[in-house]
Amino acid sequence: MMSLSSKASFFLLAFLLITNCLYSEAQQCRPSGRIKGKKPPPGQCNRENDSDCCEQGKMYKKYECSPPVTSHTKAYLTLNSFEKNGDGGGPSECDNQYHSDSTPVVALSTGWFNHKSRCHKKITISGNGRSVEAMVVDECDSTMGCDADHDYQPPCANNIVDASKDVWEALGVPKHQWGGLEITWSESDA
Repeated sequence: MMSLSSKASFFLLAFLLITNCLYSEAQQCRPSGRIKGKKPPPGQCNRENDSDCCEQGKMYKKYECSPPVTSHTKAYLTLNSFEKNGDGGGPSECDNQYHSDSTPVVALSTGWFNHKSRCHKKITISGNGRSVEAMVVDECDSTMGCDADHDYQPPCANNIVDASKDVWEALGVPKHQWGGLEITWSESDA
């Protein structure tokens, strides 16, 4: 037979486990809907940097959130051109300007971009055994896509750090491997 203190300990442990599971569930970022792909008009989807173009009828997930930001936030690094006529589309969301691919700049998924709250702030990106500091200048839109404003590309995933060529070079990634890399990022001390 269990003693009273053993029963109390058991119920406390069960309560803590359930609370932890509910908290973990609340921290997850789930899709907020889907976008149906449209075929881009001829020549309207820029495939620079191996960018994807929307496919007619394909359903793409969209997100209004991103995973929680920590001191080592896991993310997926992608390659983007921030220059005029590059695969990034229009000018950057933060300042309505284009940026040289030879500067360390990034776009963050919608949730991390957080309504421009990280504009012009520096983040530290770690991957391939190195780290580099880059400035946030744009949003990698996780809520919209498959239209002219988004260069007929699908919505970004919710865990993207879309980086200039300079970031990839600073991380020492061989050029033939540019395009996708598991990384961590954190907000830089300013």
